[in-house]
Amino acid sequence: MKLVIGDKNSSSWSMRPWLVLRHFNIPFDETLVRLGQPDSKEHILRHSPSGKVPCLITDSGNAVWESLAIMETLAELFPQHALWPREPAARARARSISAEMHAGFADLRQQMPMQIHTHAPGTGRTPAVLADIARIEAVWQDCLSRHGGPFLFGDFGIADAMFAPVAMRFNSYAPDLGDTARAYAARLTALPAVAAWIEEAGNER
Repeated sequence: MKLVIGDKNSSSWSMRPWLVLRHFNIPFDETLVRLGQPDSKEHILRHSPSGKVPCLITDSGNAVWESLAIMETLAELFPQHALWPREPAARARARSISAEMHAGFADLRQQMPMQIHTHAPGTGRTPAVLADIARIEAVWQDCLSRHGGPFLFGDFGIADAMFAPVAMRFNSYAPDLGDTARAYAARLTALPAVAAWIEEAGNER
């Protein structure tokens, strides 16, 4: 199985399925395509029909693109791992907030892009971005209160992977956060798979 990804410093969508594979010790080969190069799209199209990363090539040779679709596929291929919560109501909520992250928070993405090397406290705090952050904090607070932590549904899973790039943004731009959100972002950052991604992003310079 192979995962085709972009730069670890900036490819938030690549980060998500990579974390799931790494955290759950699912064997995979990694193909990294440096983005923003004249031949980047040519290289990506060799693997991904969409011309974008990430893309998973399964052992049967099927290509699966888009982060959430990749992680849904991994949940099907490796049911021994609780990538989604086992309990139906929690699983439905995890899918809902993951889809909300996938489709939303455009202002946060634009004004506070994931650049792991960046340290720019105070940057990007527009009213629309602050509204996005408030919604994210509400989601985190609700899930952590319902399920007791340390991650959104108890143990680390797909929903946490969806929000991991948000924690990277918070590390870079240091918006004002409540205690719960700040502590959760710190736990995500300290997770071994996330720490490995951050370290490897540093090697890209």
